[in-house]
Amino acid sequence: MENNFIAISSMGCISAAGKNIPETLHTFEQGNVNIGKVTLFETVLDKPVFEVRNYEQKCKNRTLSLLFSAVEEAIKNYNGDITDGRYRVGVCIGTTVASQLNNIEFYKKFKKTGDSDIAPVDDYLNGNLAEVIARKYKLKGPKIVVVNACSSGADAIGIALSWLKNNLCDIAIAGGADELNKIPLCGFNSLGIMSDKACMPFDRDRKGLNLGEGAGVLILEKEEIFSNRDIAPKLFVSGYGSASDAYHLTAPHPEGKGLKAAIYEALDQAKIEYKDINFINAHGTSTIDNDKVEGKAIKDIFDKGIKIFSTKGYTGHTLGAAGAIEAIFTALTLKERWIPKNAGFKNEDEYIGISPIKIKTNVDGQYALSTSLAFGGNNAALIICKK
Repeated sequence: MENNFIAISSMGCISAAGKNIPETLHTFEQGNVNIGKVTLFETVLDKPVFEVRNYEQKCKNRTLSLLFSAVEEAIKNYNGDITDGRYRVGVCIGTTVASQLNNIEFYKKFKKTGDSDIAPVDDYLNGNLAEVIARKYKLKGPKIVVVNACSSGADAIGIALSWLKNNLCDIAIAGGADELNKIPLCGFNSLGIMSDKACMPFDRDRKGLNLGEGAGVLILEKEEIFSNRDIAPKLFVSGYGSASDAYHLTAPHPEGKGLKAAIYEALDQAKIEYKDINFINAHGTSTIDNDKVEGKAIKDIFDKGIKIFSTKGYTGHTLGAAGAIEAIFTALTLKERWIPKNAGFKNEDEYIGISPIKIKTNVDGQYALSTSLAFGGNNAALIICKK
């Protein structure tokens, strides 16, 4: 395998689709959609969400707790010990919710009295996701939290790739985490892009997105490291592209310029052509603009027969975690040689002109693409390779 390919040595994931990778694969096989009313907090908004239910938090900070669950699974399944101090282990985590002090009671009291208990602020300042993971496992390497809206998780993986390729660390824990929270729930509702039923990515009758929560991390390492451990990984991250179309604060460019630039950059980095991509795990939020723009970009670059699907019908939109969770789903389906049906899709939209798969479908290719689109015109593309 070429030196510019970075190995995926282990993965961990939690979402409404499953509290770990085996549960997630079972959900995909059965086509289960675990959607319902939010129970984590009180709200007058009657919008369905993809909540991680029957979950015992590991700490008070839910985003951090979800991240702990994903990291623990990845470390448990790693063939070796990354905590023994032999390697420089970097930590790069994407998020949105955890980058904000989302304590409504704190703000209410402060606004009313001019004073408030400072404990929520202390918890926030001590809740840097990357710092906490590095501290918990005594990891010696670069640490950063990426806050790039809904492409944060994918961008965190891309940054970790650059660390490894530039010898800033030997191994990296990279991914994203976000919880369901009243602030983004109200915010997305005010934008008018939330659906009052289960989302329908790319469908003609789609009404909007459902929010979700979760975390996903990959343990990435350089060839010299896994070779020294006499390990032969099967999965690699072979390309990453990032581009901003600078068109609008919340809407993508109508021609998909930023997304297309990100995809071409990822293909170039992987040293492959568009025809080498076997299938695409699309961002597919089920919003009017995103699906239309993403569909156009895919049509402009790939052959008409390219297999596409969106897994947000199983997880909802997990915001800063989405790019990482979906990169893991892409790697899993590439490894398992099948992709799940596009939950919620029934009818093709003539304005999009592409149809995601409606049934579980076998695939047997070497390369797959995962795309992420975000507010602020941010776009990211990751290419996963199976050796």
